[in-house]
Amino acid sequence: MHASNEGYPHRPDEPLDAYSTIVTQVAAALTPSVASLRVRTRRGAGAGSAVVFTDDGFLLTSAHVVEGLLGGGGAPVGLAQFADGTEREFDVVGADPLSDLAVLRARGATPRAAVLGDAAGLRVGQLVVAVGNPLGLTGSVTAGVVSALGRSLPTRAGSAVRVVDEVIQTDAALNPGNSGGALSTADARVIGINTAVAGVGLGLAVPVNAATRKILAALMRYGRVRRAYLGVAGVRVPLPPAVAERTRQSHGVRLAEVVVDSPAGGAGLFTGDLVLSLDRVPIVTPADLQRLLTEATIGRAVELTVWRRGAMVDVIVVPRELVTT
Repeated sequence: MHASNEGYPHRPDEPLDAYSTIVTQVAAALTPSVASLRVRTRRGAGAGSAVVFTDDGFLLTSAHVVEGLLGGGGAPVGLAQFADGTEREFDVVGADPLSDLAVLRARGATPRAAVLGDAAGLRVGQLVVAVGNPLGLTGSVTAGVVSALGRSLPTRAGSAVRVVDEVIQTDAALNPGNSGGALSTADARVIGINTAVAGVGLGLAVPVNAATRKILAALMRYGRVRRAYLGVAGVRVPLPPAVAERTRQSHGVRLAEVVVDSPAGGAGLFTGDLVLSLDRVPIVTPADLQRLLTEATIGRAVELTVWRRGAMVDVIVVPRELVTT
């Protein structure tokens, strides 16, 4: 005789229970490593979240959470509170508004560090768990799926404008205060830093990947990220059939603006030029160009190949360091 399941909503081996098990395991593993931030800015009191990512007290958060913090004179700029009740004052080690990432350092011991993963392996539909402090509610956990990949997030620092690439879109519930919190896979590895609430049922996270790790290393070492500057703005356009056949690429970047007195302007680039490659690396989108303008290209001559009035033209440009003030 088999025991009846009547009156029970589900058996332990049903999918809902498996889903709940994963989420509770991630919550148990990750919640201790996520802090609720209290900060003082020029606009008044603020809040957000941060993730401990080293055993010696470095925390990762969103740059906009710590923008305009009031400190000085050696005073800490905020307070981090953890789910176990631990409170630590913290300082800002470095912030990069153009990637919306910042590194903090706690004054004193912190709970264990979370493990950083790699968003490069994510798939649409994959389960993700968000841990943060929405509306000041410490240690809140929500779950959902990866709704889309490859989104772009415009950012600004002073007069500089940039686009964060490969942003993760999720339907895990995010609310004010979640910014700087963790987005995790089912194995409790942090693959995103929640950065924006785009609408009802729609959240965005900056991915943790190879590019992110370079930014974190620069912030920890120098307190800032150095980037190269050309002084152009462009849009992705299809290449003329003859050019596409010759280059074996379908699109390029048409320059919509060339800033006067910029490296690009001084080198002889013009509005309407169709950029095909930089140092022989194909340029298909503005993000491709942006991605190649790294610290290593500052002050070094690079070769831009453009299509201009029916001819291939090679232009030598020397990028300057991007100044964001």
